Amino acid sequence: MLGQLLLSSVLILVAWTVLDLLLHRLLLQPLYTQNPSLWRPFDQLNVVLIYVATFTLIAVFVAIYSLFISPKSFGTGMSFGACLGLALGVASGLGTYIHMPIPRALAWGWLFGGCLRGITAGAILGTLIS
Repeated sequence: MLGQLLLSSVLILVAWTVLDLLLHRLLLQPLYTQNPSLWRPFDQLNVVLIYVATFTLIAVFVAIYSLFISPKSFGTGMSFGACLGLALGVASGLGTYIHMPIPRALAWGWLFGGCLRGITAGAILGTLIS
């Protein structure tokens, strides 16, 4: 079981990294460049904090699924991922839009990205943890 948890966590990290690269560096990049005063310069990003936040989110995602979701299956993994992804997407996209002058399209992009990350993680969990 520990091996499944670790493998799931690593695969989620890889999948989220790829999704983030596609979403932020390709699809949403024009929106970021239109509002440069809202963002830290790339060389001022706290890489350690980025990884702490990412690893914590993955650990919580995997822990909730492994401890509280039953029965464990691909379908329940997808449902769990979709629900948690929607919650994270709403919090990051719409929550930020409420408090910061980000473009509406960026808020929707973050909401969509959160949903996609959740569904992806749920699919991985539902496939590997039974």
